[in-house]
Amino acid sequence: MRWLHGRRILFLRFKPIATTRMSKEEQRRTEPVGRPSRRPEQPGVLAHREGVRMSESRADHPRLALTRSLTRRAVVTAATGAGAAFVVSRSVAGATPTGGPMVQTDATPAPSGAPTVVLVHGAFADGSSFAGVVELLQDAGVEIVVPSNPLRGMTADSAYIASVVSQIPGPVLLGGHSSGGAIISNVGSMVDNVVGLVYIAGFLPEDGESLLDIEADSRDSILSSALVESTYPTGNGDETAPELTVDRAKFPEVFAGDLPATQANVLAAVQRPAAANVFSEPTVNPAWKTLPSWAVVATGDRAAGADVILANAERGGATITKIEASHLVMVSQPQQVTDVILTALTAVS
Repeated sequence: MRWLHGRRILFLRFKPIATTRMSKEEQRRTEPVGRPSRRPEQPGVLAHREGVRMSESRADHPRLALTRSLTRRAVVTAATGAGAAFVVSRSVAGATPTGGPMVQTDATPAPSGAPTVVLVHGAFADGSSFAGVVELLQDAGVEIVVPSNPLRGMTADSAYIASVVSQIPGPVLLGGHSSGGAIISNVGSMVDNVVGLVYIAGFLPEDGESLLDIEADSRDSILSSALVESTYPTGNGDETAPELTVDRAKFPEVFAGDLPATQANVLAAVQRPAAANVFSEPTVNPAWKTLPSWAVVATGDRAAGADVILANAERGGATITKIEASHLVMVSQPQQVTDVILTALTAVS
């Protein structure tokens, strides 16, 4: 068994099984009476948290949960020749809301005419950080777009994402991780087709407030001590501007405390730098004041800081779900994050 791009790859060999064709009469004699459907009808989208202002995830501690990661889904593809096959399984740490183990389930379908979901990543990341969530949403039939956030400044980034969203026909449910939360707060007031906001360990800035202003009040965040400053050319002659990355040695502790070390180290190596003014430029006319919002608070968040993320969500009147996870909650707990998005999708559809 080996890790590849955050997934466990298990190689198996098997021999073809000889089969014989049964007559219709034999099938009727052997078929169990009253056999239940393997895929019971489940109309609508998972909404067990709808209308609840605060819900707590009962997942065990992520470090313990990772040691008994359970397979959500296995896809077996037969190969040619010697009968080899491969199995790709997703590790989903945690437990169901009732405390029982997670089991293989079919995706709950999205409601017809549901909005498009647009997910915005934050600093030091790219759209692939949503890969697990995207797969689950696509399984549920959700139309989803994950644009690349330029990370060149809060004002410029918000304008770019607003341009993307404005060109999507129909309503849009915006989701933002980390600094992406500030972006969706701006974008929701810049375009007319946004119907709701989902904050995933994301900031909900007040009007005129920057991320630096918010971070100054955090006792949980250790991000500032891990930042490394460099410069990039602005394109205006020889002019340069400061940009930031996270010290690779400190990245796992700050961002990915509940991920395997090898996976955290890969994420540290492929991180994208963010211009310093991503953190210094203020939010203007935040949309959470007028649009319904949901917030995922990662209780082990040492990057944004679980304390200020919770305070932001409470101040913004968001429906809050706490998940025991690191800042990269959508990587370590994709199913639970997806559940929140589907709940929001149901509410705004």
